Amino acid sequence: MNNILKTTFLLSLLTILLVAMGGAVGGQGGMIVAFLMAAVMNFGSYWFSDKIVLKVYNAQEITHEVHPSFYDMIERLAGRAGLPMPKVYIIPHDSPNAFATGRNPAHAAVAAPIAAMLIQMAVSRSREYLADTSGSEICGRPLALATRTH
Repeated sequence: MNNILKTTFLLSLLTILLVAMGGAVGGQGGMIVAFLMAAVMNFGSYWFSDKIVLKVYNAQEITHEVHPSFYDMIERLAGRAGLPMPKVYIIPHDSPNAFATGRNPAHAAVAAPIAAMLIQMAVSRSREYLADTSGSEICGRPLALATRTH
């Protein structure tokens, strides 16, 4: 099952659950209100989830002029993966939790903490191992991804 199908299935399941709860609480009117709420939440999740997560992490967009080596690395990896250049952000946290977000490659963003500046291609635990494999192939230096720096 591909990721789009999984996402559609989960959002549909959550919508059905919310509508059922609305019906249990408010009858037919509650179902309608719950359906409208689910539609707004699904729309917002699809169009604005990247902006929300970047805001939560207080991410700051950077350019090539601000941090050329990091920007060049992202540009090189995107090129090797055959993807358009994402927006690049720095997050002011010491955690090594880097992430990629966006609804599609044309609206993608990559964010990394200032301390680590590592790129993780995984966006969920279910795809973590596949993402690590893909990341090592795209990087061209798989052992560099496996090496921890202190």
